[in-house]
Amino acid sequence: MSNLRNKVQLIGRLGQAPEVKHLESGKKVANFSLATNEKYKNAKGELIENTEWHNLVAWGKTAEIIEKYVQKGSEIAIEGKLTSRTWDDKDGNKRYTTEVLVNELLLMGSKPSNGKEGVKSDDDLPF
Repeated sequence: MSNLRNKVQLIGRLGQAPEVKHLESGKKVANFSLATNEKYKNAKGELIENTEWHNLVAWGKTAEIIEKYVQKGSEIAIEGKLTSRTWDDKDGNKRYTTEVLVNELLLMGSKPSNGKEGVKSDDDLPF
């Protein structure tokens, strides 16, 4: 089980369009948020729905695929690892964040229709 150290697997939908940056080095980085939903019944038998939001980061080829095929509302599955980082904001306050560094991506179904041309099925994907 040593390969299970710090492994994250999620299936969810994007809450907003991914933000893809083109760095001076030529690399791309994609930042986006993913919503995962959980439904269960509480002790009173009431249906409870809970949504968790996850911050995700993808680099290189994965970021390129996200830029081309993923948009707000897209359902995806990812695998990656948790990372934490700190920085000082403009007021000198220390800030912390935890993100999932994506190393595998699976597109789940077709893109939501918003007038953009896009992937209709897995057969249309170039990889």
